[in-house]
Amino acid sequence: MTDSVATAFDQGLERYKQGESINTLIPYFKDICDRAPKNATAWACLAWLYLLADKPDRALKAAQKSVKIDDRPPQARINLALAILDSGAKGVRPHIEAALQMMSLDQDIHQDIMENIEDGLSRKPDWKSLQRVKNWLLSPE
Repeated sequence: MTDSVATAFDQGLERYKQGESINTLIPYFKDICDRAPKNATAWACLAWLYLLADKPDRALKAAQKSVKIDDRPPQARINLALAILDSGAKGVRPHIEAALQMMSLDQDIHQDIMENIEDGLSRKPDWKSLQRVKNWLLSPE
């Protein structure tokens, strides 16, 4: 990622944390993805924004790109699982299992994922798919 794209990405995350409208952040992150199409994290962020904006089909495409570029980050896998659930597609289990495995290896990753889930539920309290994923991650049996 070039310095200007990295700076734009950091600025976008800060704007998100400050509570800026999802509708203004989507084109901002879409531009970052256009400028750095192999940046898995940017695609994962775009997928998350689409999910928050109730655009599951767009979220699915962005999440699939993110995981195709790099299938290791658990948040990308969770975003893909959410997009699958919200769009009515099939194939959630392998992504939840991969995220669970990664979360079990590192407490910091586990904590980050749970914080992201709580952030999502605070922004979209009636998000049934996210509540299901949270339940799966907390009680995997």
